[in-house]
Amino acid sequence: MLVQEVMSTGVVTARRTESVRSVVIKMLSRHYGAIPVVEDDGRLIGMVTLRDVLIPLYPNYGEYIHDNVHSRDFVEMEEGYADVLNQKAEDVMSLNPLTVSSRTPVLEAASYMGLKNFRRIPVVDKGKLVGMVSVGDVNRGLFFTRGHVPIEGSAVAQPSGR
Repeated sequence: MLVQEVMSTGVVTARRTESVRSVVIKMLSRHYGAIPVVEDDGRLIGMVTLRDVLIPLYPNYGEYIHDNVHSRDFVEMEEGYADVLNQKAEDVMSLNPLTVSSRTPVLEAASYMGLKNFRRIPVVDKGKLVGMVSVGDVNRGLFFTRGHVPIEGSAVAQPSGR
């Protein structure tokens, strides 16, 4: 089974100059943890994750090493969130994200997600974003392809002959 058989298309995207506030609204309103950032021609240039939005607020490791009690005022850090939201997507996005092609086997894509602890990966063909594949997409694809289709009146049909 290939990624193209299970991936989601019609992906919600952001532009590099879009505000982080706008990107976060897209993520939270759709329950997404990440939004791909594309150029006008559809070329993928980065990803913004909810983690990327919070990283500018975190103290750096050196501050904890030198003074783990008084290193940062967490209330002050929280007040800085508004400043992060006013930045552009390109200011917080991760560049050159891990991608797969639509012709990648689904279990190969799933293995990359497992290795990197990602829930979803952009699908790119010839440099253009064509979809996203998630752990849920892989599970649904394998589940329904293997004959475990729910039937009326039962939660899940059992495969025959097993």
